Amino acid sequence: MSPLQNILDTQTRPGKLFKSLDDDNLLCTACGHLCKLRPGQRGVCKVRFNSDGTLLVPWHYVAGLQNDPIEKKPFFHALPGSRALSFGMLGCDFRCAYCQNWFTSQSLKDDASTISSTSVSAKDICDRANDAKVVVSTYNEPLITSEWAVEVFKEAKQRKLWTAYVSNGHGTPEVLEYIGPWLDLMKIDLKSFSPKEYRRLGGNLDAVLETIQTVHGMGIWLELVTLLIPDYNDSDEELSKIAEFIARVSKDIPWHVTAFHPDYKMTDRKRTPVETLLRAYQHGKNAGLSFVYAGNLPGKVQNTENTYCPYCQQLLIERVGFRVVSNHLKEDHCPECRKSIPGRWVKSS
Repeated sequence: MSPLQNILDTQTRPGKLFKSLDDDNLLCTACGHLCKLRPGQRGVCKVRFNSDGTLLVPWHYVAGLQNDPIEKKPFFHALPGSRALSFGMLGCDFRCAYCQNWFTSQSLKDDASTISSTSVSAKDICDRANDAKVVVSTYNEPLITSEWAVEVFKEAKQRKLWTAYVSNGHGTPEVLEYIGPWLDLMKIDLKSFSPKEYRRLGGNLDAVLETIQTVHGMGIWLELVTLLIPDYNDSDEELSKIAEFIARVSKDIPWHVTAFHPDYKMTDRKRTPVETLLRAYQHGKNAGLSFVYAGNLPGKVQNTENTYCPYCQQLLIERVGFRVVSNHLKEDHCPECRKSIPGRWVKSS
């Protein structure tokens, strides 16, 4: 057992997302893997494990904590220009070769990843909010640390802060029911539309698609992101399938198509060109999506970082990267045609 694993195993408590099976075996319901765990066995994520018939889960620590622009998450239709207090733990149920948060997500799987954490309480985390209006579970996969996230969110709600997940969306009905009462916003990565590629990542496409539909149906504000990787998920066929799926759920779900840069174990291809982002943007528009955004190449993607009214095409929010240059919304509606714009624009005091 590694030193990090020894430390993390002391920063646990009995979890709630499981079903009891025979002979002290457990079924973990935190993510789409639905790991069946014998006593002493760890889940795919490595941070949830069966200890003599008790599911122990991460608790009372962070591996990252900082205030970010909410646009960095990215949420473009929630409290534009505000700050989001972001916290993360360690571990993930996926093994993406191109992960841009691998330093925290691949702990206990990759010796080069983060080997440190800081003990904190939910109060300690929320005390760092300062001028932030949202508390976000991110950096690692929040679904597998949902018990701790809910504990933090309960404290956040007492302070009238909003809450959010930045997730791979590899969920279950049980985990969504558990976090739903405490969650205002959710960003989900729709990494591909290929079941085969999802299996390579260590996941299940159907579980992600079902999670997207369920989250939207729950009334949680949802935005989707697809990181476009050259010769991996950037074909016209795949982009069209992704856009058409989103449109079937709701044409008002924002879709962020973002540029890849070589990272972690995927260094065999170049950065995503502007042309690919603009091509994906057009696929989204062809499918009828109201809001498609090109990201990670600030100022280089024509006007596709901005929000326009889908009814009259009035410029509503002008952005460069994560910075809001101007915001013309009148509370939640267009100043020109006066129609309501989908989003969570205004936070009541």
